[in-house]
Parts: sequence; C-alpha cells; structure tokens
Amino acid sequence: MGKQSSDGHDVATFAGGCFWCMEAVFQRIEGVLSVTSGYSGGKTPNPTYEEVCTGETAHAEAVQVAFDPSLISYEEILDIFWQAHDPTTLNRQGPDTGTQYRSAIFWSSDAQRQAAEKAKKKAQAKWRDPIVTEVVPLEKFWKAEDYHQNYYNGHQSAGYCRMVISPKLKKLKLE
Repeated sequence: MGKQSSDGHDVATFAGGCFWCMEAVFQRIEGVLSVTSGYSGGKTPNPTYEEVCTGETAHAEAVQVAFDPSLISYEEILDIFWQAHDPTTLNRQGPDTGTQYRSAIFWSSDAQRQAAEKAKKKAQAKWRDPIVTEVVPLEKFWKAEDYHQNYYNGHQSAGYCRMVISPKLKKLKLE
C-alpha cells in the first residue's frame, strides 16, 4: 500500500508527540515488525535531537513502523495511531510542547494518503474538538540517535517512562 521496507513489508510514518511514546505503543502491536524513532517533516538534513528541540528545523519527532500487511492492515495501524495520542492538540502532547510534537501522518503513496484522509474523517466523529493532524507526503525520514531507539523498553524506571509512557500503555491495554 505504501513504502515498502527492504524485506518487502509495508512502512507507515507517524508523528504523535514524543517518539518514545509512539514507539512503545507500536512495539506492542501484533504484526508490527520494527519501530524506528526519528525525525520527519522538516528541511534540515540529518538533524540532531538538540537541533529538533529548538523547533527551528521544522521536523517532528516521528516513528517509522514496519509491519506485515498479512497480519495487520495500514487502516488498523491508523486506528492505533488515533488512540495513541490526542490528535486535537496543536503542537503538544501531555507535558511536551513545540512544533516537534505535532500530530502528522506522513504518507508514502496515494493509497496511504487516501486511507489517512478517510481515517481522519472517521476519527473526527470520536473527538469533540477538531483534529489538527497533518496528512502530508513523506519527503524524508531521518533516524534518531541510537540512544532514542527502543527507549521505553530499556528505561522503564525513568521518570518520564513511569509518568507518561506506562500510563498510556495501560490505558491502551498494552501493558
């Protein structure tokens, strides 16, 4: 349906606040093969975390989700995306604020774009406030530094993980 990884599986790219949170959610979904934290939606090539945090690169913290479409569809991945964050808050998720925490679906094919727009309309019925999620073409995804990868699984006792990520996983019945 969209961009395929080198092993032939589909890839979806999303921004929904802190990439640690989105990564932890998607890592627990059957049919998801891998989740990579990174940056997308900006113009600065190969940005660093420190640069993205300034808000000047225009990048969002994002995740690329490689999944097996025989086990989970792109539409099902989109359903999880809507549940994993509040798509009605502009440039903010919980304690994290700034354009790097915006909500976005980065599509890599016309089929993904159509599915994302349809899913956004369907999701709007579940929210009182307008959804502010951008549905935009994926231009480039930059992998984040190694210390951001698999963050929650390696740092569950860290304050942010205990206070923000763990409650989200419990709410979604993933932990």
